[in-house]
This record gives sequence, C-alpha cells and structure tokens, in this order.
Amino acid sequence: MSAKKKVNPPKLNIDLQYASPAIESTLRKIASPALIKKWVKSATPLGGLMTLRFVNATEGKKLNRAFREKDYATNVLTFPYELSKEELIADIIFCLPILQKEAKEQDKLLKAHLAHLILHGCLHAQGYDHESGKDAKKMETLEIQILQKMGFANPYQ
Repeated sequence: MSAKKKVNPPKLNIDLQYASPAIESTLRKIASPALIKKWVKSATPLGGLMTLRFVNATEGKKLNRAFREKDYATNVLTFPYELSKEELIADIIFCLPILQKEAKEQDKLLKAHLAHLILHGCLHAQGYDHESGKDAKKMETLEIQILQKMGFANPYQ
C-alpha cells in the first residue's frame, strides 16, 4: 500500500510597498495588508515573489511614460519577470489616486475596485491579457469567478 503524499502549495512571498506614509495610511483604511495578501493568494496559485507598490499620480505617470510610452498615470502596471508552471516573479504598481477617481466615477466601492485591480494585476503576472476579444473574455470570466469567491460583485456590470 502506498501512502499519498500531501503536497504543500508553493510559497508565495508578497511584499507590499508604499510610495509615502500618506498612501500607506489611506490604503490601510481601505484594506489591511493581511487582506491584500489574501486577495493576491486567491488570484495566484503559484509560488514565488510578488511585489505590490502603491504610488501617487506623479510616480504612476513617470512609470507609465518610461515603460509604456504613455504620458499619464494609469490604474495598474504589471511587470512580470519570471513565469513557470510553479513560480512567478512580478512587480505590480497601483496608482492610488487613479483607483480612487475610477471608483468614484464608476460608482463602485473603493475596496471592491481595489480588490478587482489587484486580481487583474495578478492575472497579468500569470500571463493573462485582454488584447484580443477572446483573451479578454477568458480573463474577465476568471476575474468574475474569483471576485465572487472573495465576496465581490461582477465589476463589469
């Protein structure tokens, strides 16, 4: 008789960074570091290292211009460095003022919008994209399913 070995899930190290104490304070009022890490793990079954950095509009614009040649701050930028079947290494940048503005414009709770974009960035780090209609539908469907498991409504409605 062979005993089944229990396989431990891969270890995902999550580093949270804040561009300023004000951004950290604002973010902590929306979601605790533990909750943010829980959201990342809900969207990322792989091991490795994921760094989430929360920035202001100036840094967001600078990064978007440097890496995407777009002269404005955007909500989320994902930088995947390594990806295998077991592990990933990625940085995800979130521009908090843009997230706040979008949530208000879209009449969404900031917490729900933040959870969605964290999930969105994590999926980009795992190779998902929304360049074609088919890929976008696949990514959106996965986002909706994971967000519902996390207790959030469909962000596309």
